[in-house]
Amino acid sequence: MDSKKSDLPGYAILDTAKGSITVELFKDSSPEVVDQFLDLCQRGHFNGMLFRHVIKHYVIQAGDSDKLGAVEDWTLKGKQYSQLDTSLKHEAFMLGTSKVKHDKKEFELFITTAPIPDLNEKLIVFGKVIKGEDIVQEIEEVDTDEHYRPKSSIGIHSVNLKQSI
Repeated sequence: MDSKKSDLPGYAILDTAKGSITVELFKDSSPEVVDQFLDLCQRGHFNGMLFRHVIKHYVIQAGDSDKLGAVEDWTLKGKQYSQLDTSLKHEAFMLGTSKVKHDKKEFELFITTAPIPDLNEKLIVFGKVIKGEDIVQEIEEVDTDEHYRPKSSIGIHSVNLKQSI
């Protein structure tokens, strides 16, 4: 293993308004995205970031963009699937960001709350929630408007990076 890679934090703890969510980062399978995520964490990019879209039994999205984009597309497609592929890449509680090219200001976080059949078409998965699934589910249960936006603000207070848990 590359010593530089092994020195990178392997975990991120998202301190939210509902509690803490611990994520194991996939440094080996998604190194570029993990590097970008770590850089943004160190700059405080996610501090105060709101969950913009919450779709029950699907996904919660935190980010600066108010565009539905992938979330809207998933919602339309999600209703068409009768059988879900449950391979690792489609599990619930995966952390990812959009595959759409974006600058650092628009780096969004998606946490799946159910298996999503076409996850790899939409997201670059770079982590998995290993503690705090109940917190993700609490966020998932907030009241939303017809555009899946939470009626009351809920966000990420801070992100702490850890070498090990």
